[in-house]
Amino acid sequence: MNEGKSAGDMAALRAQIAACRICRDLPARAGDFLPHEPRPVAVISGTARILIAGQAPGLRVHESGLPFNDASGDRLRNWLGVTREQFYDPQSFAIVPMGFCFPGYDTHGSDLPPRRECAPLWRARVLAAMPQVELVLAIGQYAQAWHLGKTRAASMTETVRDWRRHLGRNEGPAVLPLPHPSWRNTAWLKRNPWFEDEVLPELRKRVTILAL
Repeated sequence: MNEGKSAGDMAALRAQIAACRICRDLPARAGDFLPHEPRPVAVISGTARILIAGQAPGLRVHESGLPFNDASGDRLRNWLGVTREQFYDPQSFAIVPMGFCFPGYDTHGSDLPPRRECAPLWRARVLAAMPQVELVLAIGQYAQAWHLGKTRAASMTETVRDWRRHLGRNEGPAVLPLPHPSWRNTAWLKRNPWFEDEVLPELRKRVTILAL
């Protein structure tokens, strides 16, 4: 496949994702329709060697169409050691959440989980279109469940604590499990100082090698 056709295929894939309305029209559970107009948000790249696999867009991202365009994104960029401009360069980072659309809020005002329809329909296809990816940053339990499968631990904390084993796996791209950078996890970060002391230096080293 030549570069022109590859670029055309990638553009077609982006257009198909942007037009997706499955969570509005064909929900996985009867009657569980997305309560607003879908706005799929993802950065598909044919060159980026790092894939940021998050959960699903929040309201602010839904409104702007820009992934991690919120306080969580500021913390994530700090973890990565990159500027906002570097973060949004598709030559450096692909950003593909488990759910492409903002799922809405639960009764407590928290974001709902990623929609069930999205990953089964799109994820394998998107990953196949990006064979150059060498490192997946699996952010949160939903991304870790998909990318680590049975090798993940019972809890997110133990999965992240076992980060060396996941980085050293011999099958497919390396996977680095991370907690979600939400403010809701500030207490978790304080309880687990090893994350900042051990994981972040390795993360920044790999970002420098693969993306900068």
